[in-house]
Amino acid sequence: MKVRYLRPAKQMPEIYLYRAPVDFRKQANGLALLVEQELGHNPFSGALYAFTNRQRNKIKCVMWEDNGFVMYYKALAEEKFKWPKPADELLVFNR
Repeated sequence: MKVRYLRPAKQMPEIYLYRAPVDFRKQANGLALLVEQELGHNPFSGALYAFTNRQRNKIKCVMWEDNGFVMYYKALAEEKFKWPKPADELLVFNR
């Protein structure tokens, strides 16, 4: 049986930040649709996609694993996430 983690696997997948704020009523399928239509990526590739709300105090991450989407959610009580603006230059990190 394959070992499962409640986080991305030990080998980190590619990570993409969706820079525009998102309506947090969207669930995994709605966010995957944004990945496909707005970014032009395949949401089933195994990459991790991170989204934030307008207040930048919540984050949702979605990734495809084997046979379904995994969604991570974090809400900050008092602080805000530092998040690039849509107009900011795109940063690429090579492993």
